[in-house]
Amino acid sequence: MENGAVSESNMTGTLVKTVFKNVMDFDLEDIFECGQCFRWRRQPDGSYSGIVEGSFANVSYIAGEDSDGTGDVKIWSNLFASDRERRDRYWRNYFDLDRNYTRIKRILTTEDSVMRKAVRTGGGIRILNQNKWETLISFIISQNNNIPRIQGCIEILCREHGRNIGLLHGEPLYSFPSVDRLSVLNEDDLDVCRLGYRARYISQAARIVAMDGGMVLEDGESMPKAALEEYLLSLPGVGPKVANCVMLFSMKKAEVFPIDVWMRRVMAGLYGMSERNLSGMQDYAKRNFGEYGGIAQQYLFNYVRKLKRDDPTTYARLGLDSPSMEDRDEKRMI
Repeated sequence: MENGAVSESNMTGTLVKTVFKNVMDFDLEDIFECGQCFRWRRQPDGSYSGIVEGSFANVSYIAGEDSDGTGDVKIWSNLFASDRERRDRYWRNYFDLDRNYTRIKRILTTEDSVMRKAVRTGGGIRILNQNKWETLISFIISQNNNIPRIQGCIEILCREHGRNIGLLHGEPLYSFPSVDRLSVLNEDDLDVCRLGYRARYISQAARIVAMDGGMVLEDGESMPKAALEEYLLSLPGVGPKVANCVMLFSMKKAEVFPIDVWMRRVMAGLYGMSERNLSGMQDYAKRNFGEYGGIAQQYLFNYVRKLKRDDPTTYARLGLDSPSMEDRDEKRMI
């Protein structure tokens, strides 16, 4: 095995390599650490490993030698290992490789100096097209939570109720628990996962989704946005922010602009808007970001997150950590 991150693996099924050449606008850290996914981990060699559709995967990006901004995406996985056409199609869709992000960045930055800074900081972001069920539950868990804790809760949930799929460096790996599995659990069964009040939402939402075998959720991509949003908002634990995240990260509704307390602070700090003017923020996103609202949101989220890490003085000047919103506002918005 040529990739050190997976050379000591003991997986269920043979790992095979998939390569996409001359890919532009692709950065592993930007993609996997911008808040859109929770089961990918950076490896010592700079690659990322994760569990996708119940299978292990390791992804690396090798920049080209011609300094033209392109590189090769290499994926080692046992997902669809015996069907190359299906495997290639799946990963191409998962990483949104058919979307022209160079064009999108040009559109978003033409008259927006804030967005130009954000794009320079995270220009390698691509919106992942993830499993709909996993995305739904993951973002219910995300309520009033930070990313490390979200990741921890999800891993415990998978360990307790998922399927063992093999070992990586001697550590067991688990699939995300199915709709059927979670639908028979109550909130007491989920106590060990440290989900708090979210446990009730998850068990209730699982029972509702299981009633139709998950068909409505799976068909969400082809549904009109209004009908899809109505369905998602009918599920326990799903408010506007969670619904928008599910639509953006698993159903190709790139126009949605998820807003929680954090994004309200970002819009206030970067664009000078009132934190309480939610409708104004949505109107601004529609007018200025249009069909790429969700992609713009990810550029902004990633920009401020990196600003906190790399330029704490500028970050502090924006006042984004000021606790100016009541907890009840956060719970109402998410």
